[in-house]
Amino acid sequence: MTQRQNELRDNYLRVLEKIEGARARRGTGQPVTLLAASKTMPAEDVAFLARECGLAVCGENFAQEFRDKFETVNGAGCRMDFIGHLQSNKVKYVAGRAGLIHSLDSVRLASEIDEKCRKLGVVQDVLVEVNIGEEESKTGISSCDMASFLEQISGFECINVRGMMTMAPKCTEIEDFRRYFRKSYEIFLDFFEKKSHNIGEAVLSMGMSDSYECAIEEGATIVRVGSSIFGSRNYH
Repeated sequence: MTQRQNELRDNYLRVLEKIEGARARRGTGQPVTLLAASKTMPAEDVAFLARECGLAVCGENFAQEFRDKFETVNGAGCRMDFIGHLQSNKVKYVAGRAGLIHSLDSVRLASEIDEKCRKLGVVQDVLVEVNIGEEESKTGISSCDMASFLEQISGFECINVRGMMTMAPKCTEIEDFRRYFRKSYEIFLDFFEKKSHNIGEAVLSMGMSDSYECAIEEGATIVRVGSSIFGSRNYH
């Protein structure tokens, strides 16, 4: 095993341990999925974690990178999710391949995914992205528009809404993260957990390397952890 592989394994196991600690503090027994956010990282790193350490899910932010890594990562038995902003003209790289698209944020995008999946003869699981901080610089729908948005996309037969995803604004204190996660969880309960429609087990994707323990304590069912597993990003 190389030094890099040892580091990946140790980091991955450390994150799993912290997840279990946060689940214990939550006290509900609710399962939590660790998604390894692998943006800019080699597909071989993800494949190693899948084969040797049991990693089940990773996530990519860019459609072309998702496309380029898919064969290697999927071949290692790891589900690939798409977690970044998805442009309508890049849907062809992701739809029907991603286990879950976390970033549905417009009716136009829903229509593109639905059309592509209809041609493929598949149904795509998606999450509605909510801009919980109401930040102009971020994508996602306003929480105030959730009911209307769900109604508008309800007619698309080839997308299956499983829940919601959110990104907290940049915070310096953990209690600031907690405030946004609590608000997100309340919206999640209102629109998914308490509804009578059958969506299977509802999914709440929130929390990253700087906040995933807090997110679990506040109800996350998927956490998207990148740098705590892979180290600093290589944007070159």
